[in-house]
Amino acid sequence: MTEANPPERAPGTSSGESGRRTIDNGPLTRDQAAGLLDRAADLLQLGEFADAAQHYRRVVGFDDPAVTGAALLGLGQAMYRLDDEAAAVATWESILELAENPATYRAWREVAAARVRDGDLAGAATAYREADRRAPVDDKPEIATRLGWLAKETGNAGAARRYFARSRRDGPAVMAAWVIIGITVIVSVTAMSGDGFAFYQALALDKLAVAHGEYWRLWTVTLLHAPNNLLHLGFNMYALYLVGPLVERLYGSRLFVLFYLLCAAGGSVGSFVFGGPQDSVGASGAVFGMFGLILATTRRHNPLIDRRSRSLVTQIGTLIVINLAFGFLAASFIDNAAHIGGLVSGLWLGFLIAPGRVPTLRSAFRRPGEAAVSTGSGRSMLLPMIGVVALILVLAIGIVVGTDLRLG
Repeated sequence: MTEANPPERAPGTSSGESGRRTIDNGPLTRDQAAGLLDRAADLLQLGEFADAAQHYRRVVGFDDPAVTGAALLGLGQAMYRLDDEAAAVATWESILELAENPATYRAWREVAAARVRDGDLAGAATAYREADRRAPVDDKPEIATRLGWLAKETGNAGAARRYFARSRRDGPAVMAAWVIIGITVIVSVTAMSGDGFAFYQALALDKLAVAHGEYWRLWTVTLLHAPNNLLHLGFNMYALYLVGPLVERLYGSRLFVLFYLLCAAGGSVGSFVFGGPQDSVGASGAVFGMFGLILATTRRHNPLIDRRSRSLVTQIGTLIVINLAFGFLAASFIDNAAHIGGLVSGLWLGFLIAPGRVPTLRSAFRRPGEAAVSTGSGRSMLLPMIGVVALILVLAIGIVVGTDLRLG
């Protein structure tokens, strides 16, 4: 979610050189501490980890545990991004010595993850149990799953079953991404069989048919892939396997399905307006949308994700450029208009809508004393809703324009 106004600069902080100058030594006022936390969060988003650490260190020791806890949490993130994991873990552990504060939950989760990486599974389970006591409702399924795997790895099958059962009660047993992949594979393989030609006739993106009102083809095109080309199907489904679950973990299953459908429509409308006259098949428009969404949300909102997910995110930009370049070089049989339409839709959604299932740097390092705005509140949902409506309106205009072009 975007802010109406940019965060104010900390008093005495230079606006140049990424804010490297900080206020003079001495006691901080609450407003000064809040300004430094805001600036440090900005620096983390910009990748200026050393400068962010300097700002956070300046706030550590403030007489409010909530303020110091937020500073230590951010300092640990900065040290972790600087590849000093030992210092990061020690910083997070120091939060646990403070009075209970909003950073305590995040600290227990970071400590738990670090103990898993060190092979201390029993210690990790203890830390995750402490995190579970403080976790918001939306986070409990994920923590239950992690506790279930830790119990299984340590040989406690009974506890593992209980944790997995609790996870399934609180969240979906099967991720929506797996369901979409499964349906797509079944329909695509069936259509490739000897009796499957009718599938292509009924579901492919036939531009003239869409112009005559068969709008379902904007979405059913994702269920088909090039005839007798398992490589086309395999590439798209592997890409969705990589990025789909990450989007779902960040936003939840319902929003993931909504985003997938909107990006699929964006790709189809792009092809309908700018593509060639031939029919199109494939889920690549929707997949490009998922890539664009992750690229935008990680740059704009900086969700706190695990190392494996961060590794994927660092490669997404390169993958997008390579695939678009290849699409332009092979324009005779690759529908790059669909790729770009899906990509732009995903970038728009990811920029506008902040992840609600994981903390972001903004939410983790909120101004001291500032109340969290519920993700379900009217105020917090108004701008994303307007953005989604705007995207739907643009897609509708695209259909009108494409219809005039195709019938004209």
